[in-house]
Order: sequence, then C-alpha cells, then structure tokens
Amino acid sequence: MDAQPPPPGPQYDPGPQYYACYRHPDRATAIRCQRCGRPVCPECTTDASVGVHCPECLAAATQTVRQPRPRRAAVPGVVTSVLAAINIAIWLGITLGGGVRSPLLSFLALHVRPACVTGAGAYIGVPEAACLVQGGTYAPGLADGAWWQLLTNAFTHEAPMHLAFNMLALVVLGPQLEAIVGRARYLATFFVSALAGSVAVYWLAGTDVVTLGASGAVFGLMGALALLVWRLGGNVQSVLVWIGLNVAITLLVPGISWQGHLGGLAGGAILGAIMLGARRKPWGWAAIAAFAVLLVALAVARTLTLT
Repeated sequence: MDAQPPPPGPQYDPGPQYYACYRHPDRATAIRCQRCGRPVCPECTTDASVGVHCPECLAAATQTVRQPRPRRAAVPGVVTSVLAAINIAIWLGITLGGGVRSPLLSFLALHVRPACVTGAGAYIGVPEAACLVQGGTYAPGLADGAWWQLLTNAFTHEAPMHLAFNMLALVVLGPQLEAIVGRARYLATFFVSALAGSVAVYWLAGTDVVTLGASGAVFGLMGALALLVWRLGGNVQSVLVWIGLNVAITLLVPGISWQGHLGGLAGGAILGAIMLGARRKPWGWAAIAAFAVLLVALAVARTLTLT
C-alpha cells in the first residue's frame, strides 16, 4: 500500500533537539559549533561571523589567521638632521670662502640694501657700478629683488658659536616637534617661522643691518612646540625654560636680532594654533599657506615703502 501524504493543516513541531555539551556533559544544549558541529553550552561558545565556535575551533582559527607585520617606525628626527646638515655645510662654505668677506655670505644673508664684498671686507649700500670698479663682488639686497634672502638667511652662519648654539637648540627641540606634527608640518613650521622672523626684521630693523642665522626658525619651533605640548597635556616646563633663556639672551646681549627672534616666535605660535585647530580637518594646510602668503604680502608692502 502506497504511503499517503499527511493531511493538510498544522504539523507537529518536535522542537529543538538537546544534547550534552562535549566539555560539560551535565549540561544540555541545543547549540552546535559552526565549524566542527559538536554541541556546546553557552559558556563554551564564542560568536563568529556566522554562528558560534567552540574553544578548540576558535584556537585553531586564531593560529591560522596571518598576523599583520608591525610597521617599521620612522627614523626619529630625520628632518631635523637634514636641516642641521645644511646649516653646517653652508657654514663650511662661508668659512672656506673668507668668512665675513665670503661672497656666499652676502648672497644668502638678509640685507635690505646691496652689499659689495672686497678683499678688505663687505660694505652695505654700495651701488653695483662702484662695486665692480673696485673689483668687488656685488650682492643685491632684499629691496632690490633678492627675495630668496627671506629664507636663505635661516641657513647662514659665520661665527662658530652662533652656529653651535642654534644647532644645539635645533637638535634638542626639533625632534620633539617633528614627532608630534609629522615631517611635512614640521618642515612647514621651520620655513614659515623663518619667513616670519625675516619679515619682522624687514619692517623693524634698519636698512643697513645684515641679519643671518637660524634663530628665527628655531624660535618658531619653540613657540609651536610649547603651545602643542601644553594643549596636549605634556610637560611644557622644559620648553618654557628654553624660550625664557633665549628671550633673555636676545634682549640683554647686544648685536642680536630681537626682531627676527620674536618674529619667529610669534610665527611659530600662530602655526601651532593653526595645527591645533585644524587637527584632522582639510583646511589645515590651506590656513598654513594663507599665513605664508600674508607674510609675503607684508614683505612686498615693505619693499613698496622703500622704493
């Protein structure tokens, strides 16, 4: 006799099937491991992307997952080292070229009026024709279009102690800021701070003054580092000690460009505020560029007042 299909209507549901947990035989469970199919109680389960895993399958899966390789850490302070090396190389070139009589110094240092370098020394304000008649080397000033001096003076030193003091501050404080903001923003801070110091010199110092040295840029690094460390909850006291010591030397020792130092310090603090306000925001670089453009505009305005 052929089997007949069940009559229409609600069917009997036997419900879930219970089994003993393979790790706890005294516990009944309706859960099975997704991988091996063994019954496991809730205490022995671990949620997976699909279903659950028992402890043994979870351990096997963990061993087979390829662990990511740790990222190689960036070399700390590499940009600082490069900046220091450039300063030292230029100082060697100036020293070998005659020190204060080196044409390289007059070409790179910031001076508003033209310079004439002769065997007897360097003179400011000598016209080009008169300089050449004397057999000298003529170097245009900032007001004559030597715009590169706004930045190159930050890499120019003549006195060994001047170079040593600036490089000491650079290698002590620079890597800290480089680690906080990254290489690109650190480099931007150095150059824009140097630009801010040069613009301050251009406006506030005399037209016969020759300004050189990385101090303006280093003061900018101090200003940015102090603001960032304070805002991020770090120990800002050591940075403030550096700033206080250098400001005191700037104001008390004759012959130091307080305009370049304080201009660089203010510029670095402004850049630090920009970087704090623009963390993970797309307008950060635009704000840094806008500040640099403003400084260039101030330099152009100063040139117009001298012509």
